[in-house]
Amino acid sequence: MNEPKGDRRKFLARAGVATLGVGTASLFAGRAMSTTIVRPNDVGVIQTALALEHEGIAAYRIAGKSGLLSPGTLKLALVFMGHHQAHRDSLAKLVAAAGGKPVEPKTDSQYIAELKIGSLKTEADVVALATMLERGAASAYIGQITALKDPGLAKLFASISADEAIHWTTLNNAAGTPIPAAAYVFG
Repeated sequence: MNEPKGDRRKFLARAGVATLGVGTASLFAGRAMSTTIVRPNDVGVIQTALALEHEGIAAYRIAGKSGLLSPGTLKLALVFMGHHQAHRDSLAKLVAAAGGKPVEPKTDSQYIAELKIGSLKTEADVVALATMLERGAASAYIGQITALKDPGLAKLFASISADEAIHWTTLNNAAGTPIPAAAYVFG
């Protein structure tokens, strides 16, 4: 299942191409959003999710500019960043439709300090950070699904959590870390 670390670049390049197909899932998420009714209690949950997407976008953007990533890994990071941008746009649209003001991203300096991006020295460090963030995002989305009152919104969160799980699995495998033997990885 895991490829040798020497084949990491090839794996990441192939994974980047494979994950492009995940983008088509956003077409279905858009359909689910068109029937979503955002209730006042859901806006806070959506805003928290939107803040997570801002963080993911910033992490991939900053890491991409760091010079630490090989071309294959950079390509994959850009694909994942694009997924996070699509998630951000969907969530911001829902907040605005509910009459709210979507939460703004923090500054790059804040993300660099909070995520300790300045301490990353190698591609492996970047992949480890991204893996941790993706696992946290998948778990966060899954944890909020039952708090949502609208089935369309719950479906959107489930779809986003699936994207995050794909990101985590891809990065975890690229790092050569085995998939956990225990079930409920994102519980």
